[in-house]
This record gives sequence, structure tokens and C-alpha cells, in this order.
Amino acid sequence: MTKLPAPCAEDTVDLIVLGSGAAGLAAAVTAAIHGLRVVVLEQAEVAGGTSAWSGGWIFAPRNPVARRAGIDEPPEAPRAYLQAVAGNRFRADRVDAFLAAAPEMVAFFEQNTALQFQGGLIIPDTYGHLPGAGMGGRSVIAAPFDARALGPALALLRLPLAETTFRGMTIQAGPDLRAFLTMTRSLRSLGHVAGRVLRHGRDLALHGRGMDLRNGAALIGRLLLSARRAGVDLRLSQQVSALSIDRGRVCGVMLADGRRLTARRGVVLACGGFGHDAARAADLLPRAAEHLSLSVPTAKGGGLRLAEAVGAALDHDLASAAALCPVSRVPWPDGSEGRFPHIIDRGKPGVIGVLANGARFCNEGLGYHDYVTALLAAVPEGEAAQSWLVCDHRFLRRYGLGIVRPAPVPYGGWIRAGYLRRGQSPRDLALACGIDPAGLQATLERWNAHAAQGADPEFGRGSSAYMRLQGDPDQRPNPNVAPITRAPFYAVKVEPGSFATFAGLRTDAQARVLDGQGQAIAGLYAAGSDAASIFGGTYPAGGINLGPALTFGFIAARHAASQDPA
Repeated sequence: MTKLPAPCAEDTVDLIVLGSGAAGLAAAVTAAIHGLRVVVLEQAEVAGGTSAWSGGWIFAPRNPVARRAGIDEPPEAPRAYLQAVAGNRFRADRVDAFLAAAPEMVAFFEQNTALQFQGGLIIPDTYGHLPGAGMGGRSVIAAPFDARALGPALALLRLPLAETTFRGMTIQAGPDLRAFLTMTRSLRSLGHVAGRVLRHGRDLALHGRGMDLRNGAALIGRLLLSARRAGVDLRLSQQVSALSIDRGRVCGVMLADGRRLTARRGVVLACGGFGHDAARAADLLPRAAEHLSLSVPTAKGGGLRLAEAVGAALDHDLASAAALCPVSRVPWPDGSEGRFPHIIDRGKPGVIGVLANGARFCNEGLGYHDYVTALLAAVPEGEAAQSWLVCDHRFLRRYGLGIVRPAPVPYGGWIRAGYLRRGQSPRDLALACGIDPAGLQATLERWNAHAAQGADPEFGRGSSAYMRLQGDPDQRPNPNVAPITRAPFYAVKVEPGSFATFAGLRTDAQARVLDGQGQAIAGLYAAGSDAASIFGGTYPAGGINLGPALTFGFIAARHAASQDPA
């Protein structure tokens, strides 16, 4: 047995954080500003985790950005909404802790760090018919970030996901995205896009990457800058083999190379969940063999296993074990396969989702989580869990479909690669996709008969504020509904996937990890996807992954800072 060296001064810190995504960096920055010596251990060679690939929206009801804009709702409203969505899986203690701390978290970062926010002032909650649903102001997003501010530390930042950028340029939902979608119809939009593209080209030439960061890339960039300024010690390519226990308290970690790192205040687990842990996915996810995770490759459940080894309990009693999203496989020219999350295109007017029998199965304009839930329910066991997003030529050039960009970007390469299927008639398209031709023809005839009047009597597209925001305001009378009639016709195959996992460690209102008896394990915290969903595995609004991640990272660090050092 190898004899381990005793900890020396360099091996002792106040707080160890495992993972450098939004939860981990939020905990690290908060703790450092509270005067703690903090080290972040990251498995990958770059920082940011899946958060750096995300859309960047942060669910944080009653945040100060909204209040400054005049949206000041009572705390009972978001609580009532979250309870209505979660039903009997409502976690009152953790939801109450989240609702109390989320506005404080936003204010703390605004006042003390480089993380500044813009408000989602017109973004409604997903289920507007439920009690307490908000019509805007409950989310924020990191303000655009000039990555030059990082200096040499820019090399530490994970690159944005290729599939959701334009040649590495991040585009933010809202006015920025709308400009890209309308640049062939608006001189103002064209000017905005031209400016961004020219600046991006300059940055690629000078720096080899985009520097005008938006979305999750801006969030992580700003947190990384804040961490550097606060003196956080970030160590990449670190493998942790075990948590250290002393007198019933987690007091540090053992590294895979045999070294030991001691923490006076504890350890925060923020390793990114189990998106790529095949064994755990098989236990918890439906159709796990067909599931396409959008998490970073290092999200293999390491944090969960470390905690389980010291007696931690997992929460499996969830409506869903993952934050679901429809995903298409992207065949890149080098032979690799990417994954595209269909977040926005499903809600645009002139596209429908169909099964292999050619029939629609859901309201495509509802949330991405709802789309996959409906798909899994509609496809019998034994059949492939897949659907097709079907549109016409007008739609494709106006909005794009999946990774296929709108005009004037060429799209022929995606047809040749097999990603985008095309047919001169609905029958031709069906045969190209393996869809029942008669079924697709009948579905399109039924859709078009009603879409001419802007109606969808089958599923009610465009009947809520959430859906209408995803649509096109220039399409009247219904921003989510338009006929599919202009040949040729196109389709992209989409399959079940997820942004992150919901099943995770049981934690309390202070982000402390609980054991099988419901008792807190001293010195051990969890946030982000390592902690079980506070919303019971439901998806009440956009930003419900990052909102709790940042907030409970903040809560964990604040609690650790209030404790006497071990």
C-alpha cells in the first residue's frame, strides 16, 4: 500500500470545488470574495463545462435587473407557478431557498464581479395557463463579453459548440438572433449582421477564435475573469479518486496520482452530472441506448460516485431524470458527428414534427422538453424513437432548419451529407426519409387547410405567450402557423437527447449533500447537475438548469464561509 505524504501548507486550502462550469465557478468566486482560499479542480483541459455550450439563460425570479425595469412581483407568484408545474414532486425547502437566494445571487455578482446581466424582460414562463405564471422578467443572461479582457487566461476557456454557432460566432436569442433571421428583409438587420461578421472575421484572423462572446460562453468568460481577479486557483486536467474523511467530515480529496489536498471548509461537487455515464443512464433514462447527450464528454457521473462512496443518497423520484431536448446528428466533413439541439426552429411558422407514420404527435411550439416527452410517449417500444421536422422551401430559406442556416448561406452541402432530406413533393420527401407517404400527405393536407387561417385545431400552436414569442411576429394572424406548400420540401431527423441530467444527489436548502437518513454530510456540498433537480424533474421555464446552478453554488460557498474551519 502506497504511503501518502502528510498535507503541507501548499496542499491546504479553505474550499475545494470540483468542476468549472457555472455552478463550480459561482461557488469558487463567491467563496473567494468572502475571503476563502479556493482551488477549482477541473477534469478537462479547458474550463467551462457544459455551461460554456449553453444558451446562457438563467432563471432567477424577482431579480434586480427586472426590478430596475419595473417588474416587481410578489414572491408568492413564482412559488405558486413552480408548485403547479411540479405537483407532488414540489421540493418546498429547496425551492424556497432558491427563490430567496436567486435575487441575492444576481445582485452579488453585479456588485462584486465582472459578471453583469441583461434581462429577459419579455420572456414568459412555458406554461402560461398555470397559476403564478410569469409573463417576463424572471430570467437574466450574461451581458456580451469581450474575451480580450481575459488576456492569457483566454486559452483556458472552452470553445463554443460548433453546431450552435456560425463559424464559431455565438448568436444570442432575442434581437441579435432576429437580426440574423431578417437580414435579407431589413437594412438595419443587415447592418447589424455585417458588423458582427466583420468583427468576427477580424478576431479569427488575429486570435484564432471569436472574441465577442454571447450566451453561455459570455457567462463562463465573465466568471473566469472574476475568478482570476479574486485569486481562485484553477487547476485543469485534474483527476480526483476519492473524498477524504476525518471524524465524519469531508476534509479534502485524494487525487489519482496519490496526492492529497485538504480543505478546511469542505468540498463542492459540481462535476456536470452523468450525461455520458452509460450505466447510470441505462438505469434512469428511457430509451437510453438512443439518447443523445449534449453534455461535455467529461460528464460521466464522477461527482455522484465520489459522494456515494461516503454515504450520499441520490434522488430518483423525478418526473424526468434529464433536461430533455430534441437533437439531430450532424455529419461533419472530417467524419465526426456533432449534435444540434432544436431549441428555436420548432416554434417558427411553417414546420411540423411527424413520426414514421407521417402523423404529428405534439404541439411543436411548446418547450423542447415537452417535445421529447411527447415523442417518447408516442413511439411504441421496439420502434426507433425518432421524428422528422418537415418544412418547405420558403421556411428553409427564411429560418433555416437545425444546422442549416437561412438565406443567403448555402445549404447544398447538408443535402449531400444526408443531414437534410429533400423531395419535390411530399411523397418524394417521405420516401427519402422512410416516412409513410400516405400518412405524410394526409397530415400536410390537414395542416395546410387550417394553417391558411392561422389555426392549429389539433394541438393549438400559437395559443400561449411562450409559443408566440418563439414564432415570427411578421407572420399573421398566428406567429407560429403557416402553410407548408412551396416545393421543394425538406426534413431533418431528430431524436431524444438532453442538455443535462436532473437525477442527482439529495441536498438540503444550504446545498449540503444528504445521506440515506436525510442527514447532512459535514463538509460536502453539491450544485449544478450533481444535485438533484429542485423542480422535481420538470421544466417550468428556460434557464432552469443555470439558475439553480449559479444560485446553489452561491449558497454553498456562502454557507461554507460561515462555518468554523476544521
